[in-house]
Amino acid sequence: VGDSLSIHVTLVPAVGPQQEVKTKPTQHSVRELRNVGIHCDVLLARTAYELNDEQRQKIALFCDLPDEAVITARDVGEIYQIPLLLEALGLGELVCRRLGLSDEPPDLADWEALWTRCQSRQGKVRIGMVGKYIENGVDTYLSICEALKHAGIANGVALDTEYVNAGQLSPDEMPAALAGMDAVLVPGGFGDRGIESKIAGIRYAREHKVPFLGLCLGLQCAVIEFARNVCGLHGAHSTEFDEDTPHPVVAMMDEQRRIVRKGGTMRLGAYECYLQPETLARSCYGQDVIYERHRHRFEVNNQYRSQLGQAGLRFCGQSPTGQLVEMIELPDHPFFLATQFHPEFRSRPTNAHPLFRRFVAAACAKAGVEVRGGGD
Repeated sequence: VGDSLSIHVTLVPAVGPQQEVKTKPTQHSVRELRNVGIHCDVLLARTAYELNDEQRQKIALFCDLPDEAVITARDVGEIYQIPLLLEALGLGELVCRRLGLSDEPPDLADWEALWTRCQSRQGKVRIGMVGKYIENGVDTYLSICEALKHAGIANGVALDTEYVNAGQLSPDEMPAALAGMDAVLVPGGFGDRGIESKIAGIRYAREHKVPFLGLCLGLQCAVIEFARNVCGLHGAHSTEFDEDTPHPVVAMMDEQRRIVRKGGTMRLGAYECYLQPETLARSCYGQDVIYERHRHRFEVNNQYRSQLGQAGLRFCGQSPTGQLVEMIELPDHPFFLATQFHPEFRSRPTNAHPLFRRFVAAACAKAGVEVRGGGD
């Protein structure tokens, strides 16, 4: 019995026309670990094929492990199936025994329900993600993609997330790129590349009543778009991208400017947000005060809040002092909501974030797909 345990995940490939299983890479991997002072206690053999007893015993022999410590970790189509499979293979019992912990059967009811919902999804909706780091696809926006997946499972639908490259498409090309989408999401980012195309994508979502969710930079672009095309503030922009803009509707606050070190000007970590009553945001969360994680430097300029508000933009989430805008929405739109924070970081497979859940539910309504599982 020890106070720590090392689990090593290693690939066991099958090569050639006969798909012959090769254990040498695993043996080399375990040896390299030992060279740096790590002795694995459990080995998860990741493979596309079921290992037979002879193959498992061979790995155990050459890696100096008991047979029970070599577990076949078969590739699966859905990552959320893995905890149930590993428990069925005895990994939990083995770990508890090695660490001297109680080996009472775990309560996996939530995971079992999750897997049941994964298998019972019906219908599909198309989500257009307008980003500028599309070259790396899912890897760049992994947290957002997973949060969307959680929301799809919660609503009982499959999602087809399509990446729209704002860095390559011109603003004039955005309407065609987004035509047929059931919802539009604009994620965060830095720098001016693709900004005008993001703004054009948001305008398309606003004018065509397509559900829209903006995150961090997505909120700032939504404010710029609304200022230009609804308030008539021609040339409105963020001072991040245009320091000489005649209408700096997004800017750095005065107290931030006094901080010399660039990193110090950024709002990082969890901050308190007060939700306004009778708003979409309040309806999504079901509570008055929330805490969400931030990572941004520029804010909605308070000098323009009155003008933006009179034109119909609702500041539905604010800082405790009311000086900082945290969330915006449009009351006359099926779903138009944006946040300065990153709600994707708090979404979980068994507990989809309420903003993403409602966003996907709105996409379902747009597509005429039935919500199954309580999207609201």
